[in-house]
Amino acid sequence: MVTDSTVPPGGYVPPAVDVRALAELLDGEYSEVRTLVRANLATYAGVLDEAEELGFDEFRERVRDVVVEMAATGQTGMGFPKKYGGGGDVGASIAAFETLAFGDLSVLVKVGVQFGLFGGAILQLGTERHHEAYLPRLITGELMGCFAMTETGHGSNVQALGTVARYDADSGQFVITTHGDAARKDYIGNAARHAELAVVFAQLEVGREHKGVHAFVVPVRVDGAVAPGVRIEDDGRKMGLNGVDNGRIWFDGVRVPREALLNRFADVTPEGVYESPIDNPDRRFFTMLGTLVQGRVSVAGGAINASKVALTIATKYANRRRQFEAASDGEEQVLLDYGMHQRRLLPLIARTYALHFAQDVVRTQLHEVFSGLDDDERARRELEARAAGTKALGTWHATRTIQECREACGGAGYLAVNRFAALKADSDVFTTFEGDNHVLLQMVAKGLLTHYASEFENMDQLGMVRYVTGLAVDTVIEKTSAHKLLERVRDLLPGGDEWDQEAGLFDSEYQLAMLRFREEHMLAGLARRLKRGVDQGKHPGVVFSQVQDHVIAVAHAHVERLVLEAFVDKVRHLPDGSGDGGSEGENGGENKAALALLCDLFALSTIEADRAWFMEHGRLTVQRSKAIHREVNDLCRRVRPIAGDLVDAWNVPPQMLRSPDLLG
Repeated sequence: MVTDSTVPPGGYVPPAVDVRALAELLDGEYSEVRTLVRANLATYAGVLDEAEELGFDEFRERVRDVVVEMAATGQTGMGFPKKYGGGGDVGASIAAFETLAFGDLSVLVKVGVQFGLFGGAILQLGTERHHEAYLPRLITGELMGCFAMTETGHGSNVQALGTVARYDADSGQFVITTHGDAARKDYIGNAARHAELAVVFAQLEVGREHKGVHAFVVPVRVDGAVAPGVRIEDDGRKMGLNGVDNGRIWFDGVRVPREALLNRFADVTPEGVYESPIDNPDRRFFTMLGTLVQGRVSVAGGAINASKVALTIATKYANRRRQFEAASDGEEQVLLDYGMHQRRLLPLIARTYALHFAQDVVRTQLHEVFSGLDDDERARRELEARAAGTKALGTWHATRTIQECREACGGAGYLAVNRFAALKADSDVFTTFEGDNHVLLQMVAKGLLTHYASEFENMDQLGMVRYVTGLAVDTVIEKTSAHKLLERVRDLLPGGDEWDQEAGLFDSEYQLAMLRFREEHMLAGLARRLKRGVDQGKHPGVVFSQVQDHVIAVAHAHVERLVLEAFVDKVRHLPDGSGDGGSEGENGGENKAALALLCDLFALSTIEADRAWFMEHGRLTVQRSKAIHREVNDLCRRVRPIAGDLVDAWNVPPQMLRSPDLLG
């Protein structure tokens, strides 16, 4: 029941949301696989309780069993070729993973390690001999494996890994060796208990020549016992995800046959001759890593859906929990009727919808690239950058949202039974794995600065600085077109400096122009700073280090603009309810109006959050800044009556909400 205090004055009537139609729109083309995953989540809902009731070792075994049983339904094998028992649909595999994030996140990550990282590496880096040997049993979960890339001393700097694979031509074998504890593989999911095989990333040495990082299939257990020459240590308890058996691995001269090299991009002949269709070692390295981008896309989608769980619980609680008398009728007021509570939750709902549609774009790009529909070099580079940026913003959003929702549920939100304890603990590492977010945003900025030039793959940070500083500043500015964009922004604001306070605020072109201006102005400024530093004789590495805050800001602004573009594009292409049909049905216009409200709320709250920058750079007057703040408040009041419908449309299985104290 919505009280009068929740509705803005002036006879405002909120859109009549068709929850079922909106849910179908959000599920999109993968509604069938999402329905399968939701059914599996309901079947195994007890794992949420078992996470708290079982002992450390018992819960790990339970998670493994759940993953294998889910695999039997076909849910986890969607992205593998049909000839090996998979579904042959990369996009469906991402959709399945995203939906699985409504449930226990240890199960999600175990699935990601087994089928995404381990299985994905064999599929994307291996050739038919590896596919035939491993994929059929891998897809069913009979053969468990791990993805041994990260090392204690190297983290995100994969090119500097210390594990070495030396080719011994006399025996036709590779010898895998860990040189010191800094080179031990660490935080490796599935390693401590369940993996039989590991995809090991190591520096390849052939005939005393270093060939860079390559991947090898290495047995780490034989008949359940740790393999000879391999040492495995349990990482122990973590902040969360304790259903996943992370471990450390050392290799002491472990020998594997020549065929163990995953040889899609490089091979070694029996005689010890190194061969690769990609001559440049840096390009070869980045091409190999680029095939593993699916992990970042998956983590982004998982984080966004974890946010949906938190917001569904917090919004439903805020719609029923009463606190303090706000009027003279003697009844306490519902939490969501308070302006501050609306401010806390409703912009987060809007941002979650925005990120959902941005994730749709990335998933589609991934599917097109990996299905061969759009697989040129530039498409891959753009996919990698977009996946990196969406992963960063999506996982930071999850961390912020889950914390805000926990606080919004008061003391009850602190009780483990109400899910926030697990959501917080299990999702926190999403900002770290599959690439530290700050490192990923540097990759995004690198692509922007070089305009995804053909040299992109070959550049380390120093090379990138030299490339950018080699361009004329005027060329960079022309590429960003900041001065032209400034004129476009002015054109969208009638009346020049005397414009009406609200003029243009709800024009999506104005909103997009503001975010484009911020991005392009920052990018041009960054290029100037890089060039100025080098012109002053500073070392390029020092210059880059000094402007890293600017680098991250540029990338963040770029991705936020992409997110808004995805939301605006989605709203524009929805049927308006005037008889043009579509998944929205007869109520399409109402759902479109609801999403338009959310899109405005996301856009204006994004501008509001950075209004100091816009004011510093002449894009907002004090008067207009106040107008944006006022309109965000008003949009929250307009969204408030439909907030329950908006979270219901995410269709989180009721068994996954499991918050009796909050939901009743």
